[in-house]
Amino acid sequence: MTFSPETKDLARSLLAYEAVAGQTSEQVESAAVRLFEKLRVPFCALAGVAGYRALLARALALARPEAPSLCVLQITADGCIQGLGKLASKSDQHHTSEGDVLFTAQLLGLFLALLGTSVTLQLVQDVFPNLTVTTELGTITPFEDILKEVNQLNSVSDRLESLADQNPSVEDALMSVSGNVRNTATALEVLALIRSKAASRKRERRSKDEGAI
Repeated sequence: MTFSPETKDLARSLLAYEAVAGQTSEQVESAAVRLFEKLRVPFCALAGVAGYRALLARALALARPEAPSLCVLQITADGCIQGLGKLASKSDQHHTSEGDVLFTAQLLGLFLALLGTSVTLQLVQDVFPNLTVTTELGTITPFEDILKEVNQLNSVSDRLESLADQNPSVEDALMSVSGNVRNTATALEVLALIRSKAASRKRERRSKDEGAI
């Protein structure tokens, strides 16, 4: 899988943001370690631990040919990464290697392919609320765009269920991921509808207030 230059730019931005955040704290882990740990929580909630781990393993396999140093990494059963960002001294703790960028970009690329732009960027924005995500990938546009992604998620869930029927050896894992994806679609749909109605009521009140002036 070849990711776009914009995906790589997003990966660099996230790592750079985390590196700067680490400089103002007592963090001793590398920016890459902190970034992957922050992304792990919402993505595991979305795809399930098994699904997230599978995507992480795929991203690592895709990144290794261009960054052989990643061969030392191992992925634990709960989706954590061992061996990432082992640093010789504190002065190096905020260094971001090209391998870190490639690994991050591959993972983001997989989620963009699976979930679509709006949902992926919304998840990133939830993890980094103070970071403005502005890339050629698109912008975070709530409500209507999220509802479009809901339809895509439901389609993904349908395809996973079909694959489960065709692959009995991994049927349980695929059905688990499918269920998590469909539950996320439902939650996003409810959230978008609630927020959309709230925004509509707010606009109506503003219009009435302006009309009364």
